[in-house]
Amino acid sequence: MGTDEITGAVIGTAIAVHRTLGPGLLESTYEMCLAAELAARGINYQRQQVLPVSYRNLNIENGYRVDFLVENSVVVELKSVSTIDQVHIAQLLTYLKLSGCHAGLLINFNTTMLRDGIKRLVL
Repeated sequence: MGTDEITGAVIGTAIAVHRTLGPGLLESTYEMCLAAELAARGINYQRQQVLPVSYRNLNIENGYRVDFLVENSVVVELKSVSTIDQVHIAQLLTYLKLSGCHAGLLINFNTTMLRDGIKRLVL
């Protein structure tokens, strides 16, 4: 699958989860349900994927954890917040740089219409 197909599949999956659960739950709940739905749809992913950080001669193996790495090419970061802030976008950009991926999705489940809570970023 290409990047557009992967991000489209993830967005469709997230919309299915949001239609069932609605807004207002914990991020961890959406994460578990999204994982179940991705698996049911046959979409390959790693959950809580570790991203190491290198600083000078120091290697930090557990520097960060991304919520999902889908098809080894798209980073997906979930939120359940009142609004997406610049810091959330910066977080996803950092994850993209550290992972070497070119595309990422920031999905905020705490919205009435999920499409209003989705940001797609491409490096």
